[in-house]
Amino acid sequence: MDNTKPCCCGGKTTHRTEEERKKLINRLSRIEGQIRGIRGMVEADAYCTDILTQCAAVTAAVNAFNRELIGHHIRGCVSRDLQAGDDTVIDELVDTLQKLMK
Repeated sequence: MDNTKPCCCGGKTTHRTEEERKKLINRLSRIEGQIRGIRGMVEADAYCTDILTQCAAVTAAVNAFNRELIGHHIRGCVSRDLQAGDDTVIDELVDTLQKLMK
């Protein structure tokens, strides 16, 4: 079964289980809340170090989201494409990892 289909941005899409989707969305919602909290701190003229501490927490949360998503990608999309004989997915994965490591 092909789990990819064209999406509105012209790229591939990935079928996710409802549990996977819910877990990723929950992580993003928490990150969104953290960002709103930082904005509130700036609006309230909070001390710079306190804001930076919260920014570090957001960075850690985004990194955790990325680790979760890349794990799903490797176990799902990459594995599927390699089994189908499409090794271009390796170059795509390397490019993606390089972007994440900037």
